[in-house]
Amino acid sequence: MSWPLSHQDLEALGQEIVANGAGMFAGHHVAFGDLTLTVQTHRIAAALEALRDQYGFHQLVDIAGVDYPERERRFDVVYHLLSMTKNQRVRLKLQVDEDTAVPSVVSVFPTADWYEREAFDMYGIFFDGHPDLRRILTDYGFHGHPLRKDFPMTGHVEVRYDDELKRVVYEPVKSVEWRNWDFLSPWEGVERGFGPLPGDEKGEIVAKPEAK
Repeated sequence: MSWPLSHQDLEALGQEIVANGAGMFAGHHVAFGDLTLTVQTHRIAAALEALRDQYGFHQLVDIAGVDYPERERRFDVVYHLLSMTKNQRVRLKLQVDEDTAVPSVVSVFPTADWYEREAFDMYGIFFDGHPDLRRILTDYGFHGHPLRKDFPMTGHVEVRYDDELKRVVYEPVKSVEWRNWDFLSPWEGVERGFGPLPGDEKGEIVAKPEAK
C-alpha cells in the first residue's frame, strides 16, 4: 500500500475497522485525506485498544475538545492516533454533554493523562477513572473553562500585584470603555487634496539658497 493513502484506500480501511469493531464504531468518513471514525462513548477505551493492537496505531498524538453550545451533546472529544510503522493517521470522535463523563483511556495510552486533564481544564469535560483529574493550565481558583464558546473574553477575574499587601490579589474584572483605536494608515488613509498625511512635513524639500 503506497503513501499517502488514496481516498479509496482510506475508505476501505474505514469499512474494515467498522466491520471488525463489534459495534464499537458508529461509522466513518474520509475527508481531506484523513480517516475519521465515530465511536461509542462508553467503548472508547476498547476502540483505542483495538486500533493499537490490531492496526498498529501505537501512538496517541493528542486528545482535543470542540465546543458546539447549540447542541444537546455540546462537546466533541477527538482522539488522534499515529502508526509509526505504517505512516498512517486516524481520528476518533465521540459526542458528550456537560454532565456525562468520558471513560479515561490512561490505562491504554499513559500519555492521555496530560491530554485528559487539559480537556477538563479548558472545556470542563469529565473523564471517569482518571487518576488525577485536576486543572493543569489555569491558575489556582480559576472559575470556568476558558475554551468554551460562552466563556467571556475578559474572563471573570483579573490579577494584579498589590503594593500595600505585598502580594498578588484577585479581583472581579472591571468594566472599562474600549479605547478608540485609529486604524488609519499614515500612508494610504487620506487622499491627496483632502488633508495632509502624517509625516508629510518630513518629506518636504527645503530649497537651499544658491551659492554666489
